Amino acid sequence: MRTVSYTWNLRRLMAEHGMFATTDLVPLLAERGIELHYTQVYRLVTGTPERLNMQVLAALCDILGVTPADLISTDAHEGAKRTRRAASGDRPGEPDNTDAPRPSTPTRARIVREQP
Repeated sequence: MRTVSYTWNLRRLMAEHGMFATTDLVPLLAERGIELHYTQVYRLVTGTPERLNMQVLAALCDILGVTPADLISTDAHEGAKRTRRAASGDRPGEPDNTDAPRPSTPTRARIVREQP
């Protein structure tokens, strides 16, 4: 299975342009018609967004003088093949070693009180 990942580089690019406070972006975005609350901008800078409005992406590229490829670096590589779990409950990728101790499954405790 092919695994795809990405890195969000906004914070690094802001630092390279001398912007160290997330609130520095709020007025710059507003000049480009993007009205975001400072908390939204904070999450955009400090986190890695899963979804991004294309207008916001274009505004960020304009502010920083970069391309989307500079803001978002991608990586794709071949991962381990997925295997199906055997009917016996074996986990995929584990060697079939019947001598190895298996983790025990907890059982419900029964409290038995002695009769007087």
